[in-house]
Amino acid sequence: QVQLAESGGGSVESGGSLRLSCSIPGHTYTIGCLGWFRQAPGKEREGIARVNSAGGATYEDSVRGRFTITQNNARNTSILKMDSLKPEDTALYYCAASPWFDASAPVNYTCWGQGTQVTVST
Repeated sequence: QVQLAESGGGSVESGGSLRLSCSIPGHTYTIGCLGWFRQAPGKEREGIARVNSAGGATYEDSVRGRFTITQNNARNTSILKMDSLKPEDTALYYCAASPWFDASAPVNYTCWGQGTQVTVST
């Protein structure tokens, strides 16, 4: 199974910005959708942004207008730009790949990264 790799996490103050990157090795033509998820302590993993193979992006309500997901033309790198960060954005952030065109649920993603920590302080 393909192992994705996230980078770019860290600690910032409220209102700050971070840029997460996801490297996707292997046969990217099999990827229908790239997604970013996060999981805070004691909470379930939630999808926050995804981009399909046609370039269409979808965002979860709490991050819409603050986060931007992109992918390069080769579809082997995905970027999650996070602005106006809030303490409630603190979580372990994962990127994932799905063979389906527009997958929302984590169960539909077959390849995952190890996660990168984002901590936002007041």
